[in-house]
Amino acid sequence: MTDTPAPPAPPPAHRDAAGTGPATGTDTRKPPHEDAHSDGTAPPWRRVLWAAMLGNAVEWYDNALYGILAVVMSRTFFPEGDATVALISTYLGLILSYAIRPIGGTLMGRVADLKGHKFVLTVTISLMSVGTVAIGLLPAYSAIGIAAPLLLALCRLVQGLGASAEYTVATNFLLEHGPRHRRNYLSGWSVGSTSLGPLIASVLAYLLIVTLPGESFDAWGWRLLFLLAAPLSLVTLYIRRHTTEAPEYRKALEEARAGATEQAPFTEAVRGHWRDMLRAIGLGAGQRVGSFMIQSYFVTALVRSGFGEDRALLAAILTYVVGAPAAVWGGRCADRYGGRRLLVWGYGVFVLFTVPTFFAIESGSFALAFVAVVVFTVLNNIVGAPLTTAYVMSFPPHVRGTAAALNYNLGTTLLGGTAPLLATWLVDITGTEVSFGWYMAVVCLVSALVAAFALPKSIDEAREVREAAGSPAASRHPSTGTEEK
Repeated sequence: MTDTPAPPAPPPAHRDAAGTGPATGTDTRKPPHEDAHSDGTAPPWRRVLWAAMLGNAVEWYDNALYGILAVVMSRTFFPEGDATVALISTYLGLILSYAIRPIGGTLMGRVADLKGHKFVLTVTISLMSVGTVAIGLLPAYSAIGIAAPLLLALCRLVQGLGASAEYTVATNFLLEHGPRHRRNYLSGWSVGSTSLGPLIASVLAYLLIVTLPGESFDAWGWRLLFLLAAPLSLVTLYIRRHTTEAPEYRKALEEARAGATEQAPFTEAVRGHWRDMLRAIGLGAGQRVGSFMIQSYFVTALVRSGFGEDRALLAAILTYVVGAPAAVWGGRCADRYGGRRLLVWGYGVFVLFTVPTFFAIESGSFALAFVAVVVFTVLNNIVGAPLTTAYVMSFPPHVRGTAAALNYNLGTTLLGGTAPLLATWLVDITGTEVSFGWYMAVVCLVSALVAAFALPKSIDEAREVREAAGSPAASRHPSTGTEEK
């Protein structure tokens, strides 16, 4: 297994004196990995990167565990009887944690716009860790009856509230500290980090499944996986407490607080930027559905197809191994060749590949299903970086926290969070996994059309400015900063 290499030190940001203007071709400041900003008050670039990546890992560690252990949890927290009903009820818990996200994201995003990113990121990691660890401590249905699924739902609500603004606020925090001309590349690391949590969850789950007797794993072994979220959360919290806001963003906060008018980022985001939010939701629809199939459904589908939990988890582990490099490479390509080109081609291939993926899962050949799921993951993650840039940077700074959290969580809840439940329902009424493949192909086609005809300007904005100005940064390799020959 090959780990994703550490991110290379970025080149000078090539910005104006304020750090926000277009490229000028010269820059006397130190590279971001040495001093993120000229006044020396901002944290090192790598610290901000790790603060964002580890928070994403905690969020998706919980989501992946919930999907991987869905069958076991359905037997633990729900009454015996119809296994399909119990599994659907378990997936309803996943949807519940996403149903709270548009509300929680709006509230958390507003707090980020008013009080800053660091404060919100401290709150989000605390709530997520409490919700995740508590699941590992819940009594079973056989012990407390109906209170078991109710407490499970409460834990999912707490976790969902914490995660509601985690991804967008953390990514915003990262992009504000990083060089503007490498936004998609940095977004690629943010997307790639969402594979880190599921990778850890899958490896640990696999080790416990193959080492513990089945009865022991069902009785108490699975609980250890949720409890292990605690140390990862503590490390993330420590790093975040030692970061600061970017000087430009801190200045904007101070000016907003000193203003005479009352700040209303939610109202302004909805009234003034609803078209941009709809574009971002439509653009990310296919990838949102794909992400949840990878992290919350494919293991279940492979197990139901008769491949066994151990082999299904091996397939899941490899998807997370290849997912992170694919996301970073997609970001590099988007910065170099343009996000529009990457998204149109990426989604176009995705449209053609979704139905064959589900045919492969039902083929009876584990090798074929294994390859199909891995290729599906690569396609899904390649397009992730420019999508993340669109989620966050399509809005002005003073409403960015609110607007980014709102559009991201609406799309994730309505399209991503419902995907495992919809897939389970379609399989139940049609008898085949392929039925969901047709649904996803249509969703990816919609995203491809948005990329072709309504692409948010933020994705290729920095690249277009560089090319128009003839900046030397335009000829630099997007990951190394070296001159292209």
